[in-house]
Amino acid sequence: MTQRRAEHKIDALFLKRHSSRAMSGEKILLSELMSLFEAARWAPSSYNNQPWRFIYAFRETPVWDKFFNLLVPANQSWAHRGGVLIVVISHNNFEYDNKPARTHSFDTGAALENFALQGTLMDVVVHGMEGFNYDKARTELNVPDDYTVEAMFVVGRPGKKEDLSPELQKHEELTTRKKVEELIFEGSFKK
Repeated sequence: MTQRRAEHKIDALFLKRHSSRAMSGEKILLSELMSLFEAARWAPSSYNNQPWRFIYAFRETPVWDKFFNLLVPANQSWAHRGGVLIVVISHNNFEYDNKPARTHSFDTGAALENFALQGTLMDVVVHGMEGFNYDKARTELNVPDDYTVEAMFVVGRPGKKEDLSPELQKHEELTTRKKVEELIFEGSFKK
């Protein structure tokens, strides 16, 4: 297993966060989900606009299949063991003047990071997904035109990687990151 190591001093929480696909199928409690949403609520946003919205479905409820059927087959192959599926959307405009908010997606990403870090603290899996039908999500979930469908997330209890296909088991290894020096530029951008 890859050992994650920070190049500079940070809290171990950042190294522990991992988007596992291995989930047990056990239920997530409403109180646990609300703790995740509470963490997201405290994310920073331009003008404190808080453009993020979450539409969710618990497994073993009538609406689960509607959410599950939005996923591409590759994600369905493992996400069925999750406890909650969530579609994340963001409001394109500021509420105070209804003018475009350029950072609505950026702000929503900050809320999702809070959500994911809270999940790590609670020892629940939080895995974001791009692999779903965005247009169908907009229609099926009645998302208004002035909102952007951003991503889907699955939340579940940790499971055994052996329950995944051999191909997916390879993705359970902890990944490393690019060096800080590859990501930062003093003064101006450099290739």
